Amino acid sequence: MAVNSPVVDSATATPPALVLGSTSPGRAAVLRAAGIAFAQQASHVDEDAVVAAAREAQGAPLSPADEAQLLAEAKAADVAETLRVNPTGSRLVLGCDSVFEFEGVAYGKPHTPEVARERWLAQRGREGVLHSGHCLIDLESGSQATECVSSTVRFADISDEELDAYIATGEPLPCAGAFTADGRAAALIDSIEGDFHAVVGLSPAALRRMLAELGHPLTLVWPA
Repeated sequence: MAVNSPVVDSATATPPALVLGSTSPGRAAVLRAAGIAFAQQASHVDEDAVVAAAREAQGAPLSPADEAQLLAEAKAADVAETLRVNPTGSRLVLGCDSVFEFEGVAYGKPHTPEVARERWLAQRGREGVLHSGHCLIDLESGSQATECVSSTVRFADISDEELDAYIATGEPLPCAGAFTADGRAAALIDSIEGDFHAVVGLSPAALRRMLAELGHPLTLVWPA
């Protein structure tokens, strides 16, 4: 879904303090469940170009955690710049990105059923790490706080029939690691060690810590 201006997720006309720099339904659902008021604004970041530039600058591949954090910061910066040009009254921008690490390799969205099946054949019955990068920018001061939350995901040793049925739903295609813990894949995951919400895509606990780092109380992002 393309979003050209913030969509207020509130019954009131007063703009919320927080803008989520993502149109991800999963991330929005996490914030709603945590009782956080927010607007949404799409970021327009060429992820491949950002990662390629960073690799060239450091002369080596990024770690999966560094890649997730880099993209979160790029998305937050992109939305923050848009809101500085066209202010809405919101004070904070939150950018997020997720990268799945399996056997030391970073995996993003599979996009196609063939790629999703290949990944699941490798990871079923095994475990990987989901890295969720967060970047919170204060529009007034320009200050930012960052945090990458990493959680270990242990997959069930599912059958070929279960795998094919899951891929046929289309759910894994737009998801880092070819799964989403808050959807049908919930039945295909044996355990999560770490922050479940971060595996979905956004950690409310990390948001609270970043708010505190910038000198703001959690109540700033609660509904007025």
